Amino acid sequence: MRKAKTNKGATVLGIDPGSRKCGFGVLGPDGGYLSSGTIVLPVKEPLHIRLRELYDELTSVIEEFRPSVAAVEKVFFAHSAKSALTLGQARGVALLAASVGGLEVREYSATEVKKAVTGYGRAEKVQVQDMVKSILGVGHGLSPDGADAIAVAICHLSTMRLEERAV
Repeated sequence: MRKAKTNKGATVLGIDPGSRKCGFGVLGPDGGYLSSGTIVLPVKEPLHIRLRELYDELTSVIEEFRPSVAAVEKVFFAHSAKSALTLGQARGVALLAASVGGLEVREYSATEVKKAVTGYGRAEKVQVQDMVKSILGVGHGLSPDGADAIAVAICHLSTMRLEERAV
C-alpha cells in the first residue's frame, strides 16, 4: 500500500473562487486562523482584466503567507452556461496562481466542504459560516466569502487527518 502524502504542519490556503468575488482563507500549521477576506473584482471591467487582478491578488496572498497547500472549491452549480464558463475561468486562474506559487493543489466539492464543517452535506451557507467561527474561535465578523474559503481549508485539514489515520 502506498503511503498518502501528508501535509502535517502545512499552512493551508482555502479558495472559494468567483469572477466577481473570490474568498480566501489562510490557516496556519496548527490549524489556527491567520487571515481571510474577499477579493472584490471590478465588475465593469472586461473579464480578462478581472482575471488578471484575481491572479495578482492571490499571488500576493501566497507570497505573504507562504502556504504549502491550496484547497480549492470545485464548481458545482451555475445559473447559466455563460456563468459556468466564467466561473470555470476564475477557478483556472486560482489553480494557476497556486501552481505557479509551488503549492500542492487539492479540490473539494461544496458537499464535501459542508459535511466536513457541519457534519451535513446540504447545510445552509449561514450554518457553514457559523461553524467556521465556532471551530476557529473567531469572534470577529468574517466576510461570507472568506468564511467559505476557510471552510474549504478546514475540509482539507480534516481530509488529511482521515487519510493519515487510514495509512
